[in-house]
Amino acid sequence: MKGRNMTRWRDPAKDPRQAPKSNLITPEGAARLRAILDHLSRVKRPDISAKVGEAAAQGDRSENADYTYNKKELNRVIARITYLTKRLDELQIVDRLPADTSKVFFGAYVSLEDESGGEVHLRIVGHDEIDTKKRWISIDAPMAKALLGKQVGDEAKVLTPNGDTFYTITAIDYTG
Repeated sequence: MKGRNMTRWRDPAKDPRQAPKSNLITPEGAARLRAILDHLSRVKRPDISAKVGEAAAQGDRSENADYTYNKKELNRVIARITYLTKRLDELQIVDRLPADTSKVFFGAYVSLEDESGGEVHLRIVGHDEIDTKKRWISIDAPMAKALLGKQVGDEAKVLTPNGDTFYTITAIDYTG
């Protein structure tokens, strides 16, 4: 078996990509996914369907690049709609604060200080809401797992490729 889809074999039991993802999401994240689904269903899919119809009306489909491209794009949009519909049904929206807001839980904005005194600000969110620019990390990430349940002043040890890194929690906030 050769080709561009050929990859190195990985033992599924040891592959971190096969680990089950949590189904938690914030209300804002769920609203964003619903907005994307709505846009794809009401705007993008009908638009691309019309383009496929126009290209098909031009005649021979086997040599029609416009038809081929738009058909592939339509299939991609339909697959994304199917995925989002299924994923939104699986997700559990966390719309309330934890009982103890002095500890780090899902949805927390956390300020950390690393060993060299540098400040790091991040938020723990669901897998579908990860945003590296905003420094929103998944609850399934090693950093988030190390922080869960900790309080201000506690130290968290995170295993990185360069070895263990220690962070001290300086602030926890749930309002953003």
